[in-house]
Amino acid sequence: METIKKGSFIPLYGAVEAVKINTFEMDVYPVTNADYLEFVKKYPKWQKSVVIKLFADKNYLNEWVSDTIYNVSFKPNSPVTNISWYAAKAYCECQNKRLPTIDEWEYVAMANESQIDARKVKSYNDYILSWYEKPKTNVNEIGSTYKNYWGIYDLHGLVWEWTADFNSIMLGGESRGDGGQDSNLFCGSASIGASDLMNYAAFMRYAMRNSLKANNTSKNLGFRCVK
Repeated sequence: METIKKGSFIPLYGAVEAVKINTFEMDVYPVTNADYLEFVKKYPKWQKSVVIKLFADKNYLNEWVSDTIYNVSFKPNSPVTNISWYAAKAYCECQNKRLPTIDEWEYVAMANESQIDARKVKSYNDYILSWYEKPKTNVNEIGSTYKNYWGIYDLHGLVWEWTADFNSIMLGGESRGDGGQDSNLFCGSASIGASDLMNYAAFMRYAMRNSLKANNTSKNLGFRCVK
């Protein structure tokens, strides 16, 4: 883990004034297939054949060959995916850690190699948007992207990542199906509410998070822990 020193920033949504971030530690890399394999061996209730369906949809670990064997094409050091929010939360808690908040994640992820806040740097945003267009980046190994200002790898370039409060911004309810949902959320016009219109890459992350339910899984969605 690396220490993220306290600071403040104005996020894309959810605050008019700067949000304060207290000092915390973040995993340098996303949780890997090998990491998660050890977890399900130690905590069998999270194995795919027995996991409670309330806590994970039908695609949970769906590309694993069995409860304790992942696909032979998977690399041990690639990020684990097809993990629900419930499972990610449980994993972190079993490590005496937790999932990062949206604000913590975005605070660290707004850094490039040399700047704490690179959100207005064109090359930074171009890099993120180009990654969004690339297929199957989840099969790449951890550490294959750049190390940012804080010493953290792979916040952009491998997989999307769960946060503790993933659907707390812009929605009045808990899921995509909520009746109070902003009707503009899933189209480009929703970015008119952004505090920085240049940062469309971040807008896409907020929109993606709000499309999720806690039991959802995706081959492009992983996680890392903080404390």
